[in-house]
Amino acid sequence: MNTPSGWHQEGKATFFTDNAFYRPQSQVGRDLAVLAAAVYRRQNGQLRVLDAMTGCGVRPLRYQLEAEADWVWANEANPDHREVLERNLSTGMRPRSYRITHQDANQVFFDCYQQRDFYDLVDIDNFGSPSPYASTGMWATRLGGMLYLTSTDGRATGGHDPERSLQTFGAYARSHPAVHEQGLRLLLGHAMQQAAAKGFGIQPLFSLFNGQVHRVMVRLVMDPSWEAGCFGFIGYCHVCGHFQTVGWRQLGRVKCACHRYLATYLKPHPLVLSGPLWLGPLHDPLWLNEMKTLASGWGWSKRVKLLEIMQAEADMPPYYYPLGEIGRLGQIDIPRREVLMQALCDRNFRATLTHLDWEAVKTDATMAECVAIARQIQRK
Repeated sequence: MNTPSGWHQEGKATFFTDNAFYRPQSQVGRDLAVLAAAVYRRQNGQLRVLDAMTGCGVRPLRYQLEAEADWVWANEANPDHREVLERNLSTGMRPRSYRITHQDANQVFFDCYQQRDFYDLVDIDNFGSPSPYASTGMWATRLGGMLYLTSTDGRATGGHDPERSLQTFGAYARSHPAVHEQGLRLLLGHAMQQAAAKGFGIQPLFSLFNGQVHRVMVRLVMDPSWEAGCFGFIGYCHVCGHFQTVGWRQLGRVKCACHRYLATYLKPHPLVLSGPLWLGPLHDPLWLNEMKTLASGWGWSKRVKLLEIMQAEADMPPYYYPLGEIGRLGQIDIPRREVLMQALCDRNFRATLTHLDWEAVKTDATMAECVAIARQIQRK
């Protein structure tokens, strides 16, 4: 399809950006959000969306054109973008099916709560920390509805600024080879805490890292019980490279077991801990399956493949092993991903790809077992 000069095409939306914010690299996050919204619309018979930081308006357009939203509130704090928003939405959306405002996002959320005007999907595409918006965004979300959260603070989630991660997420993040997943789990853990403080719970529908931005789609549920098993710590051993989950009652006495097979380390040594963070599934496989069915019908083959990978990784351990780390620790050439995964499965371990790092594997084997198997493969 040809687009007019100066206009852009994404999905079914044609829009003009002018100086309003638009990041083409984030399309995958918008694609998944549209699929999730369309699934919700089919299951519930309605879809009312609040896009709290709408930028140029591409999300409202796609939520209506592709997910069949009944009503969209497009809020953009910068009033200078009024003209481009009106131009885009009036061209692509049904009359009297949307609203444009220019308010601070938190003011919008509190107004929704005061008016008892709750939404099926609240999309918060902020820059930096999610902490100013995660809790307040829940005030505008219908019970059973969806909240789409964002974090772009890679220094905090990657363990390069643990003091800031403590300030933002209430968690101390350390640097290790699986920090891309750590960012998603910090964001989910923060959402879980904020929901629990209100007497609610969250259900992760999908979690996405697109190379720079962490996004999680959670469902707000009436579940005041505190899921202690889903909220704890990740332990990492800088000697052998192994990860393990650590519960609250293990704090202060958890050690890595690698002293049993590394002759140079005769005594157990402590792990480096990150957390607390979400330890439960990153995705809901059933929800992903509904999204995948839609994506297949729409001809979105790349998204079908992505959703299949996300389904496979959903119930795997909350970390992954980069192939480069396996090679470094084993002092061998970097193993081929598919060959290593097959060898792990042949030895009754589970192993799968992960969308978080295309040069990594998720497995329930230890790092030592991965290294040993990689060495066997190299000797053949």
